[in-house]
Amino acid sequence: MSSAPEPRWRRLEPDARREQILVCAIRLFGDRPYPAVSTTDIARAAGVARGLINHYFGTKRDLYLEVVRRMVTIPGPSPQVMSPGSLEDRIDRSVSWFLDRVLRHSKTWLVAVGGVGHDADVERILAEADELAADRVLEFVGLADVRDHREQLRAMIRAYGGMVKAAGREWLLGDHLNRDQVHVLLTSTLLTLVRDTFPKVTS
Repeated sequence: MSSAPEPRWRRLEPDARREQILVCAIRLFGDRPYPAVSTTDIARAAGVARGLINHYFGTKRDLYLEVVRRMVTIPGPSPQVMSPGSLEDRIDRSVSWFLDRVLRHSKTWLVAVGGVGHDADVERILAEADELAADRVLEFVGLADVRDHREQLRAMIRAYGGMVKAAGREWLLGDHLNRDQVHVLLTSTLLTLVRDTFPKVTS
């Protein structure tokens, strides 16, 4: 008995369709400069009518800002990252998870963290992402409930975040640091912050 052929397309729920458009925009904004990407290009790549981009995101600029937000905002950690283990294990897993995430859309990540000239909206998104990242790192290293000197800890993590971005650029754009070396740099620095520097601040 033969089965009917599968349809070549299927109707997507709104959230899935929105995500499909966003994924295509992430790829195109990584492949080309912002002015060289049109909403028509994005619609064609996503296989949707251009009007759907306006429906879900608004203008091209609005969609670009959403791409930046997606690239620089660290989502909630996966259960695997947050599974029990030593401090070294947790830091190792969190850094590996972050580098995997960067590598998935490396060109667009570089564009996002570099900004587009002097853009107040992009700078605001980057600042918000840095604040969220500070809280995420405290979760990763088991210090989410610390209240004493919390703002000092978060400030040091934001400073560490600047080094994370610089290390990522060295890895993805240069030829002096490979992924393994960046992994060692980020894990050892964060471990030093948590074990040696944080106690000096909170004592």
